[in-house]
Amino acid sequence: MRVYLAILDETEEARAALRFAARRAAKTGGVVHILALVPRQPFVAFAGVQATIEEEARARAEAQAAVAASSVLTEGGFPPHIEVREGEGIKVVREYLAAHAEVAALVLGSARDGAPGPLVTHFSSHGIGDLPCPLMIVPGGLAEADIDRLS
Repeated sequence: MRVYLAILDETEEARAALRFAARRAAKTGGVVHILALVPRQPFVAFAGVQATIEEEARARAEAQAAVAASSVLTEGGFPPHIEVREGEGIKVVREYLAAHAEVAALVLGSARDGAPGPLVTHFSSHGIGDLPCPLMIVPGGLAEADIDRLS
């Protein structure tokens, strides 16, 4: 079974990539894995405050993942596998791919304007040579109808 890995953060391009992955999985009999990233929070000198900030960031990521899972279920008919991980995005994605050999494609969305984003920049340039799977990049300017047509 093909596994499409979509990376979830708070960006519009992440939602476009997730839609593409869900529809592609549905058409190929595959499934979607959602990797929700929780960026490291800035250090705060008071431990209690730091813990609260980190808990809130994780709760936001988990809430986004729940909404995304509902969307994938609607689009593809199968519930996705969800993981929420903290850390630097590139490192977290590489670790996930290393631990999940079943991933058939990494699906990322590029920003509509300006730089494509740190994950796309890394994995489409000096990081692409040692990826264990193909990389699919969904342009940020695509409308939902275009994503549906192309997936």
